Amino acid sequence: MRNRRADSKTKTSRFISMILRHKPETIGITLDEHGWADVQELIDGINHSGGHFLDMELLEEIVRTDEKQRYSFNEDHTLIRANQGHSIPVDVELEKRTPSDILWHGTGEKYVDSIDVQGLIPKSRLYVHLSTDRETAKKVGSRHGRPVIYEIDCRQMAEDGYPFFESANHIWLTKEVPMKYLKKE
Repeated sequence: MRNRRADSKTKTSRFISMILRHKPETIGITLDEHGWADVQELIDGINHSGGHFLDMELLEEIVRTDEKQRYSFNEDHTLIRANQGHSIPVDVELEKRTPSDILWHGTGEKYVDSIDVQGLIPKSRLYVHLSTDRETAKKVGSRHGRPVIYEIDCRQMAEDGYPFFESANHIWLTKEVPMKYLKKE
């Protein structure tokens, strides 16, 4: 059984994710054009919001131990941002890269009909997220019900001019994946 501190840390981490990716105004802060938030403003805003406690020690622990490596600090730990997954317009300064020939996307069975018509689109996010291995894609898909895995022909997409980006936590991102590059497993 998990202890209360671990549960509290998980809830606080999820709250931070929501703030840094979707709703910074929830605690009265703003992000700069690259998604960075002032660490002290984040801590103060969370502590004043009620329901969560955050100090620098806990924030550093959350960033260090997050299994998905969702967050990054700047060099002197005065700024923090989410590495990807934003629904608000920010430029997290992604570098265009060439992925391996194949990447995977995991989703829930309930989304298959839509994907089979329009391909992969970012919906409310800025990018489509792709995994470097099938197992990770399966875990992602499992969060949405019964998982369905798509194999993406990234070699052909890149040759056809579609850009790819790799986030700081090694998630591959692209603006869309048309149906012709998808193979349902």
